[in-house]
Amino acid sequence: MNWLGRRKGRAAGSGRRVLVAFSGDRLDQVVLDAALRIARAEDATIVPAYLIAVPLTQPIDSPLHDVVERALPILEAIEHDAEKAGVPVDARMERGRSLRDALGRLWSVEHFDRVILPASTSSSRGFGERDLAWALTHAPTETLVLRPAPEAA
Repeated sequence: MNWLGRRKGRAAGSGRRVLVAFSGDRLDQVVLDAALRIARAEDATIVPAYLIAVPLTQPIDSPLHDVVERALPILEAIEHDAEKAGVPVDARMERGRSLRDALGRLWSVEHFDRVILPASTSSSRGFGERDLAWALTHAPTETLVLRPAPEAA
């Protein structure tokens, strides 16, 4: 399931795209701020992608209204921050059987110049070490793992 968000902010002259994949209740503000700085420095569009893990007990294309309702305000908040930072944004939702599967599906249909993944901390949900190891091994492009400092979280 792809969801194309409204483009906001200035038009990206370079056509570069920075993917920031996440799931859960929010994207850590420290990670978002760093991703926006990177996108602005590279004159790139930031592509926040909310990843949805669909349980095996449900069809992969089943409607997940509750998940979408939780994700939309998060994506809207990211778009708002990107607009304030002057960075164009092109938001997504991608589903898969796991976070890895959703990320792989996204990589198979779109090109990104850089991938940014938030790492889990004790106070924020991000990608765990196994998922990060998989992503670093399989990513089609340069991949950054960002972990907020415990005091920042």
